[in-house]
Amino acid sequence: MSKLVECIPNFSEGRRPEVIAAIVDVIKAVPAVIFMDQSSDESHNRSVITFAGTPEGVKEAAFQAAKKAIELIDMTKHKGEHPRMGAIDVLPFVPVKGVTVEECINLSREVGLRLSEELNLPVFLYEDSASTPGRQNLANIRRGQFEGMAEKIAKPEWAPDFGKPQIHPTAGVVAVGARMPLVAYNINLDTSDIKIANEIAKVIRESSGGLNFVKAIGVMLEDRNIAQVSINMTNYPKTPLYRVFELVKFEARRYGVGILASEIIGLTPMNALIDSAKYYLQLEGFNEDKQVLENYVMQAE
Repeated sequence: MSKLVECIPNFSEGRRPEVIAAIVDVIKAVPAVIFMDQSSDESHNRSVITFAGTPEGVKEAAFQAAKKAIELIDMTKHKGEHPRMGAIDVLPFVPVKGVTVEECINLSREVGLRLSEELNLPVFLYEDSASTPGRQNLANIRRGQFEGMAEKIAKPEWAPDFGKPQIHPTAGVVAVGARMPLVAYNINLDTSDIKIANEIAKVIRESSGGLNFVKAIGVMLEDRNIAQVSINMTNYPKTPLYRVFELVKFEARRYGVGILASEIIGLTPMNALIDSAKYYLQLEGFNEDKQVLENYVMQAE
């Protein structure tokens, strides 16, 4: 494919495998689209699906996935640890090959308009697609969650970019946008005290005066009885994974808490992991273009 766009929709369902399987099936049925990954979490009650393809193929797959989610997910019955506002909660488009951010912005607008017109779903544009600076940050749009969205969306300043200022009765609203690759990164603590995870999240996130390009919240994983720091890293070259991990580890020690494990949700750019490998292995003079097998092969093709 000369042009390649990645799409990473998040769905408010992580406990019914048959629902996610149905959504995956409609994505796989679209020509010129490659299904790449699916990750579900029961405590979050959320699933992240990754696929890529031509701009036209990705547009169609994104719409069909949203349509199936609206059919099968009822937000009035949804409970989960992760903040959410819709059956398909967020729908980002990421340029990968031969595509600019501007093209992905146009793509997000086209999909957003179709979601509002054909599925009666109110749409907010976010990140690089945002219509106002206050809508760039997804957390600002999602504040109030599904339960508070009916009242919020009726306010003139929170009228959706597409669709009526009324939530879909069972599917809520959706945020659609274009952005550069991010890393969805979670760190599990060896404590069941959610207050500790919340305090650590407050320290590390940019909006509270922490690290640049870091979004973080505390989450309780009820099925494991442990607290988690759930993180989105929006610019991994400028704020790398190892810096976040080390800061969380340092802050956890203040409470006498350790780290059980960390995890990456969905796909992540290879360089995000290479940066951490270089740091922890203290590699001297390492050249990722010449010494990483995959990079060397891709350059030779």
